[in-house]
Amino acid sequence: MAVEESVTGAARGPGRPGAGAGARPVPGEVEILRRGMEAFAELGYDRASARELARRLGVSHNFINDRYGSKADFWRAVVDALLEGDQVERRALLESDVDDAERVRAVIVHFYQAAVEAPLLGRLLADEFGRESERLDYLYERYVAPTLGPLIPAVERLMAAGRMPDVPVDVLFFAVISPVAGLVQLPLARRLGRAQPITRESQERTARELADLIADGLLGPHRR
Repeated sequence: MAVEESVTGAARGPGRPGAGAGARPVPGEVEILRRGMEAFAELGYDRASARELARRLGVSHNFINDRYGSKADFWRAVVDALLEGDQVERRALLESDVDDAERVRAVIVHFYQAAVEAPLLGRLLADEFGRESERLDYLYERYVAPTLGPLIPAVERLMAAGRMPDVPVDVLFFAVISPVAGLVQLPLARRLGRAQPITRESQERTARELADLIADGLLGPHRR
């Protein structure tokens, strides 16, 4: 039999009223995680207090601890909900039977496409990448390192063959990720002359242009 969950996160059986006659239902999991991403992206982890998170999620103050265990665990759930699918797609690209240059290009293109799918994630990552924390360790160990590990041998072969600039991995990493600002810092983009209105289609076009600019600069023009 279905069990209804009150806004406090406590389960109650059907026919058993909540503490208040007007108790509202808890949003679904997808909506909870979406609102959580909005909060962490806009406020940063430290400023996203338990009280503010509860207000934005539309739940009681103890909901996050009851459902997820802690604010840190909720943050990880939010991040995983957006990045786990991307990680599966990147793994397929890294394992594909293609030339090293095509593999590197495919990962770069995928990175910018993913930024269009989840623009708030870019803001969250920019904030977390700038400070030492357990959250940065989590992002690096769970998502950054598993991508770089299989990709670095291909990059090293391309550099050794003179097909790619011979630069340290950290320089290469920031050369690729920094231009994602063009997809998330839209108020500045407008002031720089970005065509209006900004739509999903225009964002996808910008993502392709950025990916081509970076990949062509690193690997040479793509043979189409």
